[in-house]
Amino acid sequence: MNIRILVTSLMLVGTSAAFAADEPIQPIKPPANINLGMVELGKKLYFDPRLSKSGFISCNSCHNLSMGGTDNIKTSIGHNWQEGPINAPTVLNSSLNVAQFWDGRAADLKAQAGGPIANPGEMAFTHTLAIDVLESIPGYVREFKQIFGKDKIDIDQVTLAIAEFEKTLVTPNSRFDQWLLGKKDALSAEELAGYKLFKDSGCVACHNGPAVGGNSFQKMGVVEPYKASSPAEGRSAVTGKDADRFNFKVPTLRNVEMTYPYFHDGAANTLSEAVDTMGRLQLGKKFTKEENAKVVAFLKTLTGDQPSFTLPVLPPSTDKTPRPQPFAKK
Repeated sequence: MNIRILVTSLMLVGTSAAFAADEPIQPIKPPANINLGMVELGKKLYFDPRLSKSGFISCNSCHNLSMGGTDNIKTSIGHNWQEGPINAPTVLNSSLNVAQFWDGRAADLKAQAGGPIANPGEMAFTHTLAIDVLESIPGYVREFKQIFGKDKIDIDQVTLAIAEFEKTLVTPNSRFDQWLLGKKDALSAEELAGYKLFKDSGCVACHNGPAVGGNSFQKMGVVEPYKASSPAEGRSAVTGKDADRFNFKVPTLRNVEMTYPYFHDGAANTLSEAVDTMGRLQLGKKFTKEENAKVVAFLKTLTGDQPSFTLPVLPPSTDKTPRPQPFAKK
C-alpha cells in the first residue's frame, strides 16, 4: 500500500468530505482494518502462477495491476489457450462491489478468489492440488503458519489472504475526487460539462457511489435489445429466474479509460463507442459527437492513483514441488 496515497486521502476525506454530500458519486476512501502480514502473503499468491495447472497463469494474468486490473482483451485466455466467454472485470476497487463476477455468483472477494483456481477454463487446477503445491514450498509453509497459526494450509487461508491483498487495491485521489473534496480547479470546463450531462442524462441512476457503479444489477438493453457476442446470460445463471436474463452487475467506472474493451462481452473498444451504446440502449438517448466527447472527458477524470508496491519475491520451489502440466500446443 502506498503510504503517501493513504495519508493524502485521509487528510482530504477528513477535511472536505462535506463538499461531496449532495453528489451521487463519493470519493474513494483508503482501506481500513487491513492485516498487513496477510496482505503480503496474499500479494505473493496473487502473482504466483504455481496456483495454476500449467504453472503459467496467475491472478495477475487476467487482472493485471499494470493495466488497470484487467487484461485489455475482449475475453480472457485460460488454460490451453482457451478463450473465455466473458470480459475480465477490473480488480481495482472490487472491494466496493455488491458482489463479485458479472453475474454476482460470489458474495465477496474471498468467495471469488477460489473460483478461477479450480475453473477448467481459467487456471484449471483443483483446490487440493493447489494446497499440495503450497505445502511443498517451505517458504509458504512458514509464512502461512506465521499468519494463521496453523500447521496445515487450507483453501480458506489462501482465499482469505488473496482477498485481503485485493482490499488494498483502491485508487483514490482521482482528479474528480479532488474536485469532490473541494479543489474547484481540478476539472476543466469540458469535464464539468461532461459530468453535468452524465447526471442529467440519467447515467447516475446506475453509476453512483464511491465506485461509480458496482452496487447493483441491471438489464443490458433496456430501451433497445443488446446483441451480445457472448453466451453469458447474466444473473439468471445464479438465480434461475428468467426475469434475470441479461442482468449484469453494473461495472465500476473508476479508471475506466484503462479498462477497455467494455461491457461483459468486451464488444466496445473505445469509451466513445461505449458511451454511444449505453446512451441508446439504456437511456434512449443519442448523444451528439460533442456531447459524447464531454462525457468521455469526464470519465477520464475518474482515473485515480494506481496501486504502488514492490513485486513480491516468491518462495522458491523444491524438488518435491509438483511439476506443472504445460500448455498443449494450440
